[in-house]
Amino acid sequence: MKRISTVIMIVVTGIFVLQACTTDPYTGQRKMSKTGWGSIIGAASGAAVGAATGRDSESRRKRALIGAGVGALAGGAVGVYMDKQEAKLRQQLQNTGVSVTREGDRIYLNMPGNITFKTDSSDINAGFYDVLNSVALVLKEYNKTIINITGHTDSVGADSYNKALSEKRAASVGRYLTSQGVDPMRVATQGMGESMPIASNDTPEGRQANRRVELELAPLTQ
Repeated sequence: MKRISTVIMIVVTGIFVLQACTTDPYTGQRKMSKTGWGSIIGAASGAAVGAATGRDSESRRKRALIGAGVGALAGGAVGVYMDKQEAKLRQQLQNTGVSVTREGDRIYLNMPGNITFKTDSSDINAGFYDVLNSVALVLKEYNKTIINITGHTDSVGADSYNKALSEKRAASVGRYLTSQGVDPMRVATQGMGESMPIASNDTPEGRQANRRVELELAPLTQ
């Protein structure tokens, strides 16, 4: 927990240092204003408190983002916000092989392993980068969501190997999205290996369906 709080404080402080600098009109030098220092201290403290008081990963990220100044959704605004984000994702992901599913106020993106990764690898297929770029654009536009990325495999091979591969694949997607400007404080990755199949592992079609990465988008609420 302490490590997470420290990382968040560094990120938030760096952002506010850049924003709080002013230029001296006579010397042309950049300097920090008193107001800027106050903003830095307040934002960093808020983010650290947010990270420290959450009970789980999602709660920590929500509190950290709210503490850093990202406004939370409330009431009827939650459904409207997620409706708009869902519509934009469906538009961007038509004919890509990625499915968009809505359950309550959460949106799920299913990225099949056969189009996302090279065989038995966590390297993203070159042809899938455009799809991830489209996802990143929507995620940046709708920044009041938490992003949970989970990797899954079929049952072929050792449990430990499948667990590690699923973790690496989820991490690869997470790294790429953050490299495209998605706030890393919003993102968490995990691998479930073969433990959560969505189809039978007794057929080639079922095993293919089970090899996937799922993105769960949850609204940022108090």
